[in-house]
Amino acid sequence: MDKQLKLSESIHIGAPAARVWDAITDKGKIKQYFFDTDVISDWKVGSPVTWAGEWQGQRYEEKGAVLAVEKEKLLSFSYLSSGKEDKPENYSTIVYKLDSNGNGETEFTITQENFADQEACDHSKENWRSVLAGLKKVVEGE
Repeated sequence: MDKQLKLSESIHIGAPAARVWDAITDKGKIKQYFFDTDVISDWKVGSPVTWAGEWQGQRYEEKGAVLAVEKEKLLSFSYLSSGKEDKPENYSTIVYKLDSNGNGETEFTITQENFADQEACDHSKENWRSVLAGLKKVVEGE
């Protein structure tokens, strides 16, 4: 894994940070914009996170752990993609950052680091762009 490979994607959402936070921690809402994935976590530091679903006819289950929580500001977790050996160097670190502008809008930024190679980084970047667009649609549609 290459700890130097990192991605960062941002989107402006026309809603306060509290609504964005709800959408990134509520499993029913996550399922609406995150590739129909079932996400389970209590979002407390040290707690597990699991992602499960079906992609291109194949069942998958991925896992991680909550690393940091600052309600309505920051959520960070580790992430092990399915098919990878469960050892520390194979985990990515993902950080969600919410910046409220005080006018009822939020800039949401995702960063992810520790990819196997540039191809994996580029693939994740495309997936995150889709997730962010879906997140914006879900939150602004409330």
